[in-house]
Amino acid sequence: MDLERFLIIGAILFSIGLYGALSKKHAIAVLMSLEIMFNGINLTAVAFSRYTIPYSLSSTTTMVENASRFFLTGHVFAIFIITVAAAEVALGLAIIITIYRSRQTVLVTETSELKQ
Repeated sequence: MDLERFLIIGAILFSIGLYGALSKKHAIAVLMSLEIMFNGINLTAVAFSRYTIPYSLSSTTTMVENASRFFLTGHVFAIFIITVAAAEVALGLAIIITIYRSRQTVLVTETSELKQ
């Protein structure tokens, strides 16, 4: 597979997640859609890390072949995104549980009444 296909798959994942986040009323479905968006971003970051080579290394082919295996910047960004996503889900679920205990609903449209 080449870079184009990974970018297309990442864009499709991000678009599906964006549609879900904007169209769903259930708070758990919105959190799941955000996770799909994060996975699209992770795929794109890892694909760019794998298929792009810094300009300074593009002069010799043997060095490029050896060095391109060790550029893990996209992988590191993906790990950071996964860590932030896990914290976001934990905080989001805590907020959803608190809202459900006080309002007996988990619909996003009903939470706008929380201002007191």
